[in-house]
Amino acid sequence: MTSSTMQESDSTKAQDAVVIDQPKLSIWELAWPAIVSNLLFAVIGVVSIKIVGTLGAEAVAAVTTGHRIFFGLQAILMAVSAGTTALVARAWGAKNYTEAAKATTVSLVIGNFVAIILMVPCIVFSRQIAGVFGLDEHTTAQAASFIHYLSMFNIAFAINMVLGTALRSAGDTKTPLWIGVITNVVNVFLVYVLVFGWYGFPEMGVTGAAVANGVSFTIGAVIFLLLWFRRKLCVDVGGWDSLTRNRISQLVHIGYPAGVEQFIFQAGFIAFLWIVAYYGTEAFAAYGIGVQILSLSFVVGFGFSIAGATLVGQHLGAGNPPGAVQQGWKATRLAIASMVALSLIIVVFAEEIASFLIQDELVVEHTITFIYIMALAQPLMAIDFTLSGCLRGAGDTRFPLMTTMAGLIGARVGLAALFTYLGLSVDWIFGALIGDYVVKSVMLVHRFRSGKWKQIFVESENKFSP
Repeated sequence: MTSSTMQESDSTKAQDAVVIDQPKLSIWELAWPAIVSNLLFAVIGVVSIKIVGTLGAEAVAAVTTGHRIFFGLQAILMAVSAGTTALVARAWGAKNYTEAAKATTVSLVIGNFVAIILMVPCIVFSRQIAGVFGLDEHTTAQAASFIHYLSMFNIAFAINMVLGTALRSAGDTKTPLWIGVITNVVNVFLVYVLVFGWYGFPEMGVTGAAVANGVSFTIGAVIFLLLWFRRKLCVDVGGWDSLTRNRISQLVHIGYPAGVEQFIFQAGFIAFLWIVAYYGTEAFAAYGIGVQILSLSFVVGFGFSIAGATLVGQHLGAGNPPGAVQQGWKATRLAIASMVALSLIIVVFAEEIASFLIQDELVVEHTITFIYIMALAQPLMAIDFTLSGCLRGAGDTRFPLMTTMAGLIGARVGLAALFTYLGLSVDWIFGALIGDYVVKSVMLVHRFRSGKWKQIFVESENKFSP
């Protein structure tokens, strides 16, 4: 046997040895805590809309605007979390726990830095930012106040996002779940007392909802940090030597396409909502309520997205690309079945749920239509959520960016603008969302089948290796 043949044989044996020791977690083990956590968050969101809804359609529209702008400006933070997912999951799959700790530390430092940078324009220019939708003066003023106060808690939001992402990427979805339970219970209590001024608290209206969100973020962040620094989490604390140029470069290389994607995603959302706002405050409020109701279905897809991203990254890190493919398709099938089942239940009780949340007949009518339309898109949304998550877990963050540009900007906003130009009703504007998800699901299925995503992380690793 030649020397090269022996080396090849040894390399194959080493790879086989790695493949034998695969991640033991299943899709359901990872997905159910994430689903429960997100489901609780969605329920709290519905309860919050119910509370704010008593103040009228303008208040609901203001909160919808505030949330959209706030999360739009968090696009870079979401990019950091995308890089965290790929780096931590890959390291954990390779059983390199020290590297997972260092990747988490780098992500947290960068995340906090970005949070501070984002805080300034949100606080100083909140009125101008809220005015982009062209809503009436009173609604815009309420939205500006919401953005102003919620942005003060940016750092807490970043800590929750980065540490929660790192734990899920390592396979621990239960710790973020119980911390999320505490955070959300505090949130709904504070929304109730601060909006109406109960139990000696000031009556703050829409602003109270923003402060409640922020305080709950802060409590969650404090719990995460206490557990992390006391080394009670599965992902350890990395030292200052974690902040190497190569590690930061790789995080940025993987994360920045996700940041651009989120920026385009949020910009597209704002453009779409601007078109919806053209049809009046009632249509705008209906969109916000409809999204909150259907979020009870969406969060299931997000749960499987987290599970898929984690297992794809861990299997690639363990040297088993076929296992990564298998887990990705399995997560997608489970997401489709679960989201369709939940959306059918929501459709059956659409009128009752909408009427419970707000006492405005026109808003209720628009909300029901929105729910019916979005129910048709659930299988496509399940594919979008899950396969895009799997690609990000593999480090392939550029292709989801392309799908967002084609689907959200090209199809959704393009069709909505066309329908508005033709003078069609707001029902057609809502229907443009189906075009968005058709385009994205077709592109994502093709990409995942191609297998080109399997080498993305290795290529970036080689590019930034010392």
